[in-house]
Amino acid sequence: MGTALVVSRNARVVSLVQQSWGPDVLPIAPEVFPPNVQTLLAELGDAPMPAVVVLDPVERIQDALFVATDLDQSFGIPVLLVSDRAGEIGLAAMRAGVRDIVHPMAPLEEMKQALERAASHASPEGQQPGTQGAAPQRGKVVTVASPKGGVGKTTVSTNLAVGLAMKEPNSVVLVDLDIHFGDVGSALNIAPEFTLPDLAHGPASRDSVALKSYLTQHQTGLFVVPGSDSPAAADAVTPKEIANLLNMLAGMFKFVVVDTAPGLSEHTLTVLDQTDILVLVTSLDVPGVRGLRKELDTLRDISIVLDSRAVVLNFMHPSRGLSIGDVEASIGRKVDYMLPQSNAVPITTNQGMPLLQQNSKDPVAKQLRSLVDMVAAGDKAEAKGRRFLDFGGKKGDK
Repeated sequence: MGTALVVSRNARVVSLVQQSWGPDVLPIAPEVFPPNVQTLLAELGDAPMPAVVVLDPVERIQDALFVATDLDQSFGIPVLLVSDRAGEIGLAAMRAGVRDIVHPMAPLEEMKQALERAASHASPEGQQPGTQGAAPQRGKVVTVASPKGGVGKTTVSTNLAVGLAMKEPNSVVLVDLDIHFGDVGSALNIAPEFTLPDLAHGPASRDSVALKSYLTQHQTGLFVVPGSDSPAAADAVTPKEIANLLNMLAGMFKFVVVDTAPGLSEHTLTVLDQTDILVLVTSLDVPGVRGLRKELDTLRDISIVLDSRAVVLNFMHPSRGLSIGDVEASIGRKVDYMLPQSNAVPITTNQGMPLLQQNSKDPVAKQLRSLVDMVAAGDKAEAKGRRFLDFGGKKGDK
């Protein structure tokens, strides 16, 4: 079971830990509570790293939270906090990775249960801190991308995610990775407590239980990772953190739908490395079609290989002066889904209620349902024996 380290000058707290844990308890009572994990480790000397740490900081709460964050992030060691201010510091403690807060006058049974829960999260021997156990089956990452903005990418993403969630409740998560200007939250009419930077950093980035508590749940049963409200906070989210987040979510959900920023940013390329199904969206206009052609060529040139893919052509209308044949000749492949121009779409966007949530009979909804069905089925018939390398094939290849 390992050693429980208790940092406290309170004899009652030390006794509670000893009675709850057993003989393998290492108590230290420094004159000043350690301000960082390096100071704490210096107090340990040659003693082995503990399996669980109990911190009793009295008034030095902020120092304890710094230490807890480092212990959780750098060493994968679960931390209990002893405090009589649980209501006041609970959220900050959770974000720091603290597993539980125990009152200094708590009964023995409460301390024992808290230690048992914390011990269940200790890193197994030989496992690197923060890594997750392998899921029985990894979920599919479905990425919705576009070469330029204003083509209805978020409309497709939100409807696709909602449609999948209505088929598979509590098994779908939508991630807004248009990190600076994403509006998935508005499109779904949700007011999230946590956004992308909160999930990319801190305890949610290392523990699936904490991660799920940071997600926002939509009324359809869809879970959501909303984009950041702050461009500055979004800038701090690295591609490596995005890769880690997607990997964790794919271990928790059957489908991870990702709404990306327009173009091929470093973040989007990171997502494509983990993508199983790619949905490319463009509009029926020359800049949109040319942009899609360039994106297909670029993806082929950098050898991005996927098992399944689809092209969605939005804003279909005869008055636009282009035909489906023109588009297909330009991009060198068939268009899979054609969304007609519809007044219903901007209305539902303004209402924050996607078409598929309303069980709409609009022609756009019909096409979106077909896309949902393809993704839900894994596009086995369409994708069988084909790879992404033929996605940007020569003109005329169909």
